[in-house]
Amino acid sequence: MPYRVVLKKNEEKRVIQGHPRVYANEVAEITGNGKNGDLAEVFAADGRFIGKGYINHLSKILVRIFIRDDSLPDVDFYVKRIREADALRTRLGFTAEGGYRAVFGESDGLPGLIVDRYGDLLSVQLLTLGVDKNRDTVIEALRRVYSPRGIYGRNDVPVREKEGLKQTKEVLYGTFEPVAVINENGISMRVDLENGQKTGYFLDQKENRLAVRRYAKGARVLDCFSNVGGFSLNCAAAGAMEVTAVDISERALSEVRLNSQLNGFESIVGTVCGDVFEILKNYRKEGKTFDLVILDPPAFCKSREDVKNALRGYRDANVCGLRLVEKGGFLVTSSCTHFVSFDMFENMLREAAALSGRNVRVVETRTQAPDHGSLLAGDESTYLKFFVLAVD
Repeated sequence: MPYRVVLKKNEEKRVIQGHPRVYANEVAEITGNGKNGDLAEVFAADGRFIGKGYINHLSKILVRIFIRDDSLPDVDFYVKRIREADALRTRLGFTAEGGYRAVFGESDGLPGLIVDRYGDLLSVQLLTLGVDKNRDTVIEALRRVYSPRGIYGRNDVPVREKEGLKQTKEVLYGTFEPVAVINENGISMRVDLENGQKTGYFLDQKENRLAVRRYAKGARVLDCFSNVGGFSLNCAAAGAMEVTAVDISERALSEVRLNSQLNGFESIVGTVCGDVFEILKNYRKEGKTFDLVILDPPAFCKSREDVKNALRGYRDANVCGLRLVEKGGFLVTSSCTHFVSFDMFENMLREAAALSGRNVRVVETRTQAPDHGSLLAGDESTYLKFFVLAVD
């Protein structure tokens, strides 16, 4: 007998409005003898059918609803959902040559599934037990939709452990070298699907990297937490005088140099390896300034309990960054964790501006690229905050 999940009274409103998550503390009764990762039917306290999703008693999110009718998650179902998701990206102008997020989990009605497309290669994350148990179905659906040369699994993420899964990296389909070259905003960028961050590259900042070009022409640029050089190369392409890419990872900086060579920017883009906070402090002591400082750090927190410390880290980084901006220059700063809201981040920036002694104006605010569209019914998928500040 399949699982039947009945919610407590008045707990159904949020889920009926489209939020896909059913938390364990919202449930009044569970019947059935299925297994973790099986499909479960969810009902309101008054017996109304709400939807179906994979269940996992190991997770605080008991059920992730992705079906609201009598459909079953077979290959044809996944093919239809993936094609619908991809049709949106096509209408938005995304191409395989440029790379894009083809499936963004809950936002595309497929919780736990991330698919990024880099040319004829796919990078996939199976983040929940239910999706992982149905990986053969998912892979077959992806083959039918995209006919890819290969599919690589980037399942080396801690969230899988909360689902009772191991972290892994592996080829899921095909035989291939897991490196692609995409065209981002007219720039050639190497993407290492096996060893790059996340699924290989931070596609969510693609349009923000293009937006930064207007501030980079003729500028001396400091790109902090540069990773493989997306912001650095976009600044060089815009006509920056010089760009310094700073990151703690020598592997990432070797990719910056390779990408610079691919585009003929070796004389413009230089690299510095080390702790970004220490390097910023040393530049301050040396009296160095830049026309454009970019701060694109990794997520400083993975839970709500870490928010206070994360905001302190963001504040310290932004104080250091603001002090290095030449009068009349710009600070570009972002946060990629949904636990820190826009309001929290903006308040932190006010504090950082006051502590730095600089007069600051917000000239642009942005969020993640449209291929990472967020679900209006649940704000968890809205995570990227991106500010451009004019510094007097």
